[in-house]
Amino acid sequence: MALIQEVRAEYGLAPALVALNLARSTWHYHQAYRIPYTTKYAHLRGPLEAIARKHPEYGYRRTLTELRETHGQFANHKVVERLHRQWGLPLIRTTRPPRPSGIRTAIAESGERANLVVSLERIGPFEVLYTDFTEILYAAGKAFLIAILDHLTKVVLGWAAGEAATSSLALEAWRKTKRTLARFGLRPQGIIVHHDQDSVFTSYAWTGALLLKDGARISYALRGAKDNPEMESFFGRFKQENHSLFLDASNLTELLSVLSQRLTYYNNQRRHSSLGNVAPMRHARSLFSKS
Repeated sequence: MALIQEVRAEYGLAPALVALNLARSTWHYHQAYRIPYTTKYAHLRGPLEAIARKHPEYGYRRTLTELRETHGQFANHKVVERLHRQWGLPLIRTTRPPRPSGIRTAIAESGERANLVVSLERIGPFEVLYTDFTEILYAAGKAFLIAILDHLTKVVLGWAAGEAATSSLALEAWRKTKRTLARFGLRPQGIIVHHDQDSVFTSYAWTGALLLKDGARISYALRGAKDNPEMESFFGRFKQENHSLFLDASNLTELLSVLSQRLTYYNNQRRHSSLGNVAPMRHARSLFSKS
């Protein structure tokens, strides 16, 4: 493994594996152990934070019981102790939760009306867009990808990826989306952008850019991923089809190049069964040529 790590930059991964008669699956299996500790146990962060806020007096022993009985998650006590330290959960247990922002208050008061998509009967091209972040695992660790997907044509209008899911990354994807819309002679005014209630999508940076500056309409999922199945389906297929290519990327620059190539392929060449086995961009152009 060390020899391959030394020579892969010069000769590439595949020739190094062949020279040492090592299976690619073995290489990726060992690379999995390079994943950071907090990434390996990322699925426990939500439950542990919830327990810390609800039961600030709990130590790791009672936290283990609560984790198992309430959240259905199992972990060693040493794992929980270490995660408590790395995520600063003792500090959470001694502080009061912040007051909800004005945006979150507005979402709560809107109730079911916050989801603008659920009541729509007909949706035209580029009238409703979906977006979300997803984790992409690659050789050097993990990155976050945000994509903005059209409901009808399945075109990815914009995307961005980086080391963290931030408002600046989301706004980069939105700028690319506006450029794609402009190529079709469209503006973002009135377009519905649907997503979950992640902190990025409830930030003043995101809502200010879409609502106030560009005149778009924002729609919020009220039941998490269940209210945004289009993005879950897209990300599931996209990561499954390109998993091995992502793992071959040795740094973020290489990963961005792979993402760019595969999303270009998805938009312009990959046949989509729900579109009559044509590529999304071709389908979109055919709709606008008729109108």
